[in-house]
Amino acid sequence: MSKVLIIGAGGVGGVVAHKCAMNSHVFTDIMLASRTKSKCDKIALDIQAMHGVTIQTAAVDADIVAELVVLIKSFQPKMVINVALPYQDLTIMDACLETGVHYMDTANYEPKDVAKFEYSWQWAYQERFKEAGLMALLGCGFDPGVTQVFTAFAHKHQFDEMHYLDIIDCNAGNHGKAFATNFNPEINIREITQPGRYWENGAWVEIPAMSIHKPIDYPGIGPRESYVLYHEELESLVKNFPTLKRARFWMTFGQAYLTHLEVLQNVGMTSIAPIKFQGMDIVPLEFLKAVLPPPESLGENYTGQTSIGCQIKGIKDGQDKTYYVWNNCDHAQCWQEVRAQAVSYTTGVPAMIGAMLMLTNPEWMKAGVWNCEELNPDPFMDLLNQHGLPWNEQINQPLPHEY
Repeated sequence: MSKVLIIGAGGVGGVVAHKCAMNSHVFTDIMLASRTKSKCDKIALDIQAMHGVTIQTAAVDADIVAELVVLIKSFQPKMVINVALPYQDLTIMDACLETGVHYMDTANYEPKDVAKFEYSWQWAYQERFKEAGLMALLGCGFDPGVTQVFTAFAHKHQFDEMHYLDIIDCNAGNHGKAFATNFNPEINIREITQPGRYWENGAWVEIPAMSIHKPIDYPGIGPRESYVLYHEELESLVKNFPTLKRARFWMTFGQAYLTHLEVLQNVGMTSIAPIKFQGMDIVPLEFLKAVLPPPESLGENYTGQTSIGCQIKGIKDGQDKTYYVWNNCDHAQCWQEVRAQAVSYTTGVPAMIGAMLMLTNPEWMKAGVWNCEELNPDPFMDLLNQHGLPWNEQINQPLPHEY
């Protein structure tokens, strides 16, 4: 039905490539491209062996619009799925505009030299994509992505007004490493070491990093210490659901992880400011990334589950109502299916689903720049159940945190 170009061959890129190949009735021709072609070739060999599907591979520097344009023009895809680094979102969007193809990513843009992420840079593309008759779908992973679909689904089916939203994210898995990050270390460490923020009473409240925390009871896992972070989907959710009085994002971290992180911060290894080393400029965080295990290497022998969901309180027919919708995902099962751990899987599967809907469902193909909660959640929720991320819900049950 459609050609698709996937840019990025990390853990998430591998999942997207596998899942697109498993749905070759929609994704009839697949190309996987990355700065390092050998990474793409390895994924392609696994896909051929496991699913009997051949995909093409290519080398491309996603920092360079001209290189992207040459690749897109030669392959002529219907859309680009960007699972490269968030630093590269804008160059890939520029290349899509120049070549007339649709765009999707899983994380919003952030400048390489500033630990700051927000949608303003990408929302500024709204008129250009609209005038070109092209669609850009932003943040279609799990969080962001599915968490926004969950919220839109709750708004459509459960509430007249939503007042309190808590997105809760637990990884209760064990990869056996002393210290490792489950997705790109640069992005992960930048995200959790900056000040936290949450939305309350029409304004952002900023807090010191990791300063608000408590145990939350996750289904099938139990209580895990959870920390308030700023996460990008909050920015679009409070914009699109203005009745929210408070919106927060919580994520679990083990004490060993936090201890390692504190030491690395204290010795300057998480800094993004260049330093001189043997006559060369190096960025400490980039060096740290180079010595940590790559996230895509963690899948084999990874045990345990993730649990990610939305807890919402609001009003329906004049009465208070609570709603909790979530997914649990098993690391070992993900490895068996697509040679990945669950953090990559829960990001890559929604990216494939979003691309599938853009290519097959007119409700999900609209010119302009969109966030996931702005589209009909129902078909997305159906496809989650079909493609490996089944969801559960509880209505008017006690929620494990105060309001």
